[in-house]
Amino acid sequence: MEGITVQRPHARTALACPAVLLLAALTACGGTAQADTEKPTAPTGVTAQAGSATSAHVMWEQASDDTGITGYDVYRGGKKVLSVPATKLMTDVDGLTASTDYTFTVRARDAAGNVSTESASVPLTTPAPAPDDRKAPTTPVQLRGKADGARTVTLSWGGSTDDVGVTAYDVYQEDARIHSVPGTGTTARLSGLRPGTVYTFTVRARDAADHSSPDSRPLDLTTPSAPGDPASTAPTGLRTTTTAQEKEFVVDLSWDQPETGGTIPAYQLFLNGELTTTIVWGGTPPAGRATYRLTLADPPGTRYSLKIRPKLPDGTWGDFSAQRTVVLTG
Repeated sequence: MEGITVQRPHARTALACPAVLLLAALTACGGTAQADTEKPTAPTGVTAQAGSATSAHVMWEQASDDTGITGYDVYRGGKKVLSVPATKLMTDVDGLTASTDYTFTVRARDAAGNVSTESASVPLTTPAPAPDDRKAPTTPVQLRGKADGARTVTLSWGGSTDDVGVTAYDVYQEDARIHSVPGTGTTARLSGLRPGTVYTFTVRARDAADHSSPDSRPLDLTTPSAPGDPASTAPTGLRTTTTAQEKEFVVDLSWDQPETGGTIPAYQLFLNGELTTTIVWGGTPPAGRATYRLTLADPPGTRYSLKIRPKLPDGTWGDFSAQRTVVLTG
C-alpha cells in the first residue's frame, strides 16, 4: 500500500507574515488596517417623562453607525447614570427627588468604543409626592390600533381615572413594557417592529405613587409582510377558558390553523416564554379549528402568558400566535 504524504509548508513561508501585531502583519502582507474611527450619530427624538415622584422614563430613536450600535448611555445633568444594550430604546431612571428639575441626554456607542455627541437635552420636573394616594387608576378601555406599515403601528385607548391623577400610560407587548406616554395622552406610535409578525399589546395606567391599573383588554395586530416574504404561518383566533376542577385548573385552548399547503402534525405550547409541551395529535390531525386541554396544578391567582406555534409540513417551526394571559381562578 502506498502511503499518503501530507506536504507541510516551510516555516519560512508560514512566518512570512508574522502576527506580532495585526497592523504590522497587514502591512507586511500588503494589507491595510481599517480602524473604526467614525462616531455614531447622536440619538434623536429623546423624551423624558415622570413615571412617579421619584422616577423618570426616558425614550429615544435609534442612532446609526457605519459598523453598528452596541449600546446607549443615559445622562442626567451631564453625568452618566445608566447604560443599556442597543436593542433597548427606553429605560427608567430611579432615585430622583420629588418636585425637582432635571435634564436628560443620550449618547450612542459602537463596538470600537466610539461615542456619539450628546442628544438634545430634555428637561423634566418630577411631581410632588402624591398625598395619601392609595388607589390604582382604573383600567384603560377600548384599546384599538392599526398597522401603519410593515414596521410601525399606532394605538389609541380611552383614558383612565385616579383618585389623585394619572401620570402615565405604559404600553406592554407580551408582558414587557415597551413604551410610555404622559397621562394627558391616549395614543402611542410604536416603531422598529418586524414585518409579517403578530403582536399582542395591552395598556396600563399609572399614578404618581407608582400604582398601576389592571391591563386593558389585549389587542392583536399583524404587521404586513415585506415584499417577497412568505405569508405568515401564525395560528389565529387563539381563545382560552379556565375552570377549576378540585385542586387543579383546566385551560381549554382553541385556535384557527394557518394555511401551510399541507398537514400540521404538531404544535409547541409556550408558557411565560418557555416551551412547556408539544401537542401531537393521536390520530389524523384536525382540519379547521383545533382544540387542546391543558391541566395546571398551581395555586389560585397564578398568572401565565400563553402562545403556540405550528410544525410546518417541511419539519420547521412556524410563526407564533398572539399571546394570551390566563389567571388561575375558579
